[in-house]
Amino acid sequence: MSIRGTVPSLRWSGCGVFLLLVVLTSGCQPAAAQPTAGPTAPSVRVVPLVMHDVVDFEHFTGRTDAIESVEVKARVTGYLMEIGFKPGDEVKKGQVLFKVDPRRYQAEVDRDESLVLMSRARLKLAEADMKRANDIIKTPGALSRQEADRFISAESEAIASLKSAQAMVEMAKLNLSFTEVVAPITGQVGRNLLTVGNLIVQDETLLTTIVSEDPIFAYFDVDERTMLRLQKGIREKKFKDAHDIEIRFGLANELDRYPHVGKLDFVNNRINASTGTLQMRAVISNPVQPNGGLRLLTPGMFLRVRLAVGDSQKGLVIPQAAIGSDQSRKFIHVVTKENKVEYRPVRVGPIQPDGRQLVEPIPVVRDEQGVRPATETEKGVDSIKEGENVIVSGMQRVRAGEVVQPHPFVPLAK
Repeated sequence: MSIRGTVPSLRWSGCGVFLLLVVLTSGCQPAAAQPTAGPTAPSVRVVPLVMHDVVDFEHFTGRTDAIESVEVKARVTGYLMEIGFKPGDEVKKGQVLFKVDPRRYQAEVDRDESLVLMSRARLKLAEADMKRANDIIKTPGALSRQEADRFISAESEAIASLKSAQAMVEMAKLNLSFTEVVAPITGQVGRNLLTVGNLIVQDETLLTTIVSEDPIFAYFDVDERTMLRLQKGIREKKFKDAHDIEIRFGLANELDRYPHVGKLDFVNNRINASTGTLQMRAVISNPVQPNGGLRLLTPGMFLRVRLAVGDSQKGLVIPQAAIGSDQSRKFIHVVTKENKVEYRPVRVGPIQPDGRQLVEPIPVVRDEQGVRPATETEKGVDSIKEGENVIVSGMQRVRAGEVVQPHPFVPLAK
């Protein structure tokens, strides 16, 4: 047998061995895992609907105002010589704020005091003349009645002249004291509206303003419906009187918190016919804050007002983040026992002190499209009930009928 005839046979034999090795090697490897069909169910955070003691609140907006507010003006005319405060300082009652040139008024005091001395000298002379006249009148015919009346009149005129001079001295001293413009109240002073050297006109030139800081007023307007509810509560002995109603306030940066307590001290005597509201006023404590030495409230500041208008009662509450809006209707998404999302329309109530919101069920019916509000002719069932799980986080990623993976919602610590 020739060598040329054996080469192809060996070539095919080698290929067969190689293929056999590949098959045997691949048979020893484990089978690759097949991917799971379909997308993964979205993950959501849920909380259960729970019964809680809730209070019916009404919310309003208000403004702070100073209890005392003064426009500081000089009571004498003159040139401003000195300013005794820094703009924005807290000043005490009686503290000197401005000094007006006192030289003119000191001269008037000196002049009027000299007039007092002259009047006293004249009175002394008149009294001496009257004493001599009394001695002479004892002798019959020595002094006529007309001359006697003249002495009496001279003495009375001297007395009146002295009193007038003394009054002029008091007035001059008072004007001299007015050259020091003092703070009439304790509070925060504004900026000085004039600088040293300017002419001040008596009772006309405004120098600065002062507002009291602690306590402070809060004014707010209550609608007529709420006013009638408050009156009903007072008649039913839920409140002793209007001053027993709880009023809490929150600042613009305090979101849904109302940490400041106020005491109602004034209710207006008539309703504003143009707005249908009644003005009320509360007093709020405004002490200096421990850090920074500033006060929290300033006159003119915006406030959110929360007014309790009913007794505590049981109700379903959930975090506000769980409530969605569909045009004018409010709704929540409930996760069923099969982990399916269901649309549930609700009626919302007042926000509670802990930030959660009251939700109330409305009649609904189920059809092929899902859950919808019942009409007036349909007998529905309550849209929500205690214990159902409501989606709080991830609501935007799901829709009704979708299967989800629910996990407990853990709120962040405040």
